[in-house]
Amino acid sequence: MDRRKFFKVLGVSGAGIAAGSLAASPLSAMQSLAPQETPETNINEALKWPRTETSMPGKFRGKVVKVTDMKSVDSNDQPVDSVAYDMVAKGLLLLTGEKNLNKAWRQFVSPEDRIGLKVNPIGGPVLSTSHAVTGAIIRQLEESGIPRRNIVIWDRRQEELTASGFTEEKYPGIRIAATETKENDSFYGKDGKLLSLNNIDNNWAYYADVEEEYDAYTLPYMTNQGKYSYFTKICTRELDKIINVPIMKNAGAAVTLCLKNLAFGSITNTSRLHKYHWHHTCAQVCAFPPLRDKVVLNIADGLRGCYDGGPGANPQFLCSYNTILVGTDPVAVDRIGHDIIIGRRIAEGRQREDSEKGIVKLKMAQEYGLGTADKASIELIEAQ
Repeated sequence: MDRRKFFKVLGVSGAGIAAGSLAASPLSAMQSLAPQETPETNINEALKWPRTETSMPGKFRGKVVKVTDMKSVDSNDQPVDSVAYDMVAKGLLLLTGEKNLNKAWRQFVSPEDRIGLKVNPIGGPVLSTSHAVTGAIIRQLEESGIPRRNIVIWDRRQEELTASGFTEEKYPGIRIAATETKENDSFYGKDGKLLSLNNIDNNWAYYADVEEEYDAYTLPYMTNQGKYSYFTKICTRELDKIINVPIMKNAGAAVTLCLKNLAFGSITNTSRLHKYHWHHTCAQVCAFPPLRDKVVLNIADGLRGCYDGGPGANPQFLCSYNTILVGTDPVAVDRIGHDIIIGRRIAEGRQREDSEKGIVKLKMAQEYGLGTADKASIELIEAQ
């Protein structure tokens, strides 16, 4: 199995698990699982940890700001830096109620914090967190007194970060970090062990009673086999605050926004979870302290996105939503994003109607105290 086919399979499996699309996935095993067959996990261990003042859903539970600007993408389908800057600024001011942008940012971060921007680079240059939004966040952080040396751009795979343009050359003075890394074009060190094993925290793991055996090609992209998925040291030890910057994409009749970007981007051994445990993983991994207590803000990049074929980049399904969503509550942001993306899917004839199956993970996350999935309870502020 070549790399392209491997990641295509992962994308398809996520779509099938989400359920409800017109074309069913061959890997949609989760759809047929009865509730009593749901794999056992260690979510109860995570829930025992005391919450902190920064725990999800953060300062503004159930509040989402939607900023739309039709000039945010140019005629060549490229996000516009200056417009993205204004949209992020508008979102922060409306969310916090501040009149001064620096004060708005200081509600979430301080110059002493080590701040990670969790981007989503899996879609390559055409369907990843945009540099326009990423650059806007960095510029505003600097203007608010945050030194570049305290900012980290990170995700699981070094290869994907590089392919999507998240490099130290493009972002001088900012660390680019990944869990699955290479040296001299190899995943293995001189000792014959995977380099990524040095990047995981054995003290923090998500247990789920499903497993899959990986071949020699696949293992470097999973780090380990078995029933445990380990958290990256990036979020357990190297960061104080996390700003989540997902891109607006679909996964069948569900969406891959805040919860998915955090959960599957922060742990190892995920293929087994894509196939059998997608909704549970999205909600439960975010309930663990390394994510629950550190993610202080979510800025969903919807300048460009997709409405079908996600989370991969299929050109015929790319679109411009010309929107960003801002909130501390990742569940509420995902719920608003769900309506935007599914609305486009219905308009394009990719599915007939919305389905409750698409928001299963949001309802789970609400039960774990991570935010608001009930649309009627969400305060949505819209700005042009």
